[in-house]
Amino acid sequence: MNIAVILAGGVGRRMGSDTPKQFIEIDGKPIIIYTLERFENHPDIDAIEIVCLSSHIEEIKSLVNMYDIKKVKWIVPGGSTFQESVRNGVFNLKNKCNDDDILMIHMSVAPFIEDDIITDSISVCLKNGNAISVNPCLLCMGMKSSESYTDEGIHRETLIGLNTPQSFLFGEIYDAYKIAVDENFLDTLEPHTTSLMYELGKRLYFSKGSQYNIKITTSKDLDLFEGYVLLKQKRNIKW
Repeated sequence: MNIAVILAGGVGRRMGSDTPKQFIEIDGKPIIIYTLERFENHPDIDAIEIVCLSSHIEEIKSLVNMYDIKKVKWIVPGGSTFQESVRNGVFNLKNKCNDDDILMIHMSVAPFIEDDIITDSISVCLKNGNAISVNPCLLCMGMKSSESYTDEGIHRETLIGLNTPQSFLFGEIYDAYKIAVDENFLDTLEPHTTSLMYELGKRLYFSKGSQYNIKITTSKDLDLFEGYVLLKQKRNIKW
């Protein structure tokens, strides 16, 4: 199976809204539904697991029913951090997945994702055991020497932006989170599954990305997504 694990456990403090950003509506539809529909409509995705704020589980159940998202098989309470939420999602699938099933981790607030990104993530993971959607570094880069200046540049050709989706074989990602929990270092990691894999010395393989495929973090990102939705409508492109 290919299982999309959709992370919806954030509270969106940087958005400055009382509503968690995944539930904010754009053109009458919550952001998380736009994201779920991308995976619902992709022929290679067999099932969806949502890792959600405990306080909003009933709301997400209602939305899944309202928008007829049939592939959602599990809704799991999130943790207090990104890593805890992923751990909860992964551990919930123990005895429900085979070791060679693919788990594709993606943010509920990254609704710009397109079909070709999902397809390539699965393809690269099947070939190499994992797949990380990446973007080239287009800006000139500098090392931050202090909070107010830089005096050292970095060649941007040596850098790559790590994004989601991130796909892993279930057996490998389960073992990785089990080690992190047993050895008590999960909370020391940056909020990306790639951080755990780096800590364990794993090699990560690149899959297709897009400059469009951003995570909605601020109110300005909401404006970008609303413009994207309107552009699709204007060009009569099916969502």
